[in-house]
Amino acid sequence: MVRLEQFTTEVDTVVTRMRALGETWPEDDGVAVFNRVYLAVTEEIDRRLDAGYFADRRQAITLDVRFAERYLSAAEGTSVPACWRPLFQMRRHPGVRPLQFALAGINAHIGHDLALAVVDACRTLGCEPADLEDEFERAGDVLVALEERIREDLMPGPDLLEIADPLTHLIGAWSLERAREAAWSAARALWALRELPDVAEEFERRLDAAVGFASRMLLTPLPH
Repeated sequence: MVRLEQFTTEVDTVVTRMRALGETWPEDDGVAVFNRVYLAVTEEIDRRLDAGYFADRRQAITLDVRFAERYLSAAEGTSVPACWRPLFQMRRHPGVRPLQFALAGINAHIGHDLALAVVDACRTLGCEPADLEDEFERAGDVLVALEERIREDLMPGPDLLEIADPLTHLIGAWSLERAREAAWSAARALWALRELPDVAEEFERRLDAAVGFASRMLLTPLPH
């Protein structure tokens, strides 16, 4: 695994970059849909940082920025891992609904990027994953609360959301809570493997591919 150089980007700068990206894409672009969702999450975390919600501000900022940098690298074209490729390839498909775009982005970011961001943050801070667990859980609670709002905002009307609608099955097959739990386990595994770079690289590559496969399924075109 390539060790990233330490950087000092603050959350406000990350928010500015996300806003700038959003201004370059059409509103119905699939990546733009996710970008709006993630921008709302990051702005909420920034507000909670100012309100003292996080016990260790430095840890929370480091984890949040490291996490965001993973998405921004893909969105800005620096590096597009396998987990992000389905969303970028399907971003203008007329058969994919906004909620699918949002969930596919969340899946890629939580399922793959979050685990690597924990490792990145540990290296930056010189700590163990266990030292970040409280801030990891607090940030996760913000995500869970906002996910409910996201589903409500992007859910089609009740006339479309029948029990037989394929979208009902797709959104019911994915869980943010399970994705968070898996990300924490993956982060611990990657940290334990840091002295075995070849094994860690293989683990990361397989994680990337598996998360990308799940995103591809979430982006299955559906009839309107």
